[in-house]
Amino acid sequence: MGDGKLKSEAAELDAFIAALESAREVKNIAAWRSGFTALDASLNGLARGLYLVVGAPAAGKTAFVKQLCDQAARLNSVPAVFFTLGERKKDLSLRTLARLSGLETHEIRRGAGYLLHAYGVSKQNVAQEEMAPGWEKLKAAAAGAKSWLDRLYVIEGDARTTLEDIERNISAAREAANTQSLLVVIDDAQRLGAAATALDERLPLVVERLSELALRLDLPLLATWPELGSAGAPEHWAERAVGADAVLVLREDKTIPETVARGVTLHIVKNRVGDKTKIAFDFTPGLAKFSER
Repeated sequence: MGDGKLKSEAAELDAFIAALESAREVKNIAAWRSGFTALDASLNGLARGLYLVVGAPAAGKTAFVKQLCDQAARLNSVPAVFFTLGERKKDLSLRTLARLSGLETHEIRRGAGYLLHAYGVSKQNVAQEEMAPGWEKLKAAAAGAKSWLDRLYVIEGDARTTLEDIERNISAAREAANTQSLLVVIDDAQRLGAAATALDERLPLVVERLSELALRLDLPLLATWPELGSAGAPEHWAERAVGADAVLVLREDKTIPETVARGVTLHIVKNRVGDKTKIAFDFTPGLAKFSER
């Protein structure tokens, strides 16, 4: 509810049209870019509201929303806060470096010594100009990303994390970035519900509270949710997550032969601002990277 004198829609219409007219920039979409062209076309960008990303364990949900978060922060020059309720910050950093450098996560995890050895350079007494190309590539990728990573805040949580904790950290991120414009991602959002409650019963309660939070704080909020058990048609998630503005279901595409990458289809089964559709991706787990096919 707004404060002040109540105004009719007709009374506010001129101001609304004036605001639209003052926006001289030509845009293909109405809201923030995600870095995925087909996804932006379907969603019309990332606007205020709750976007629920559903997928089975190891489907790539975390990699997908982290990449989307990174791309949105970089392309739109906006801050973002990523709440991880099931993984460690350093594991997320590892995935980001893998995606940006092209070095696989298992290589980076082993450290500089392994990278130098793997690329045929002695691990001892190595001059700067003789550093292995893999390690230099990693450092160059990290240096190039610092400008936009400076707008991204990763916060670790666990099963004890509450929505009050999340809202408090959102306020802190807004203060640190000195702006109200913010993208929020909550990975493993199911942990926000009561542990004693079954996931099916927890879902509508968590979705309702996250949707209210996104509306009240006026921001786009992405949250991931696990798909367990026998998977039915992706469309049934639209009915289960009634309060979400958009529901996106990640499913492996078994018609695509698996090589280094595997085929994944993103089913947009609910979309309040656009069409329901399917988007084909290639997912490379070793690089934690999604590419639109």
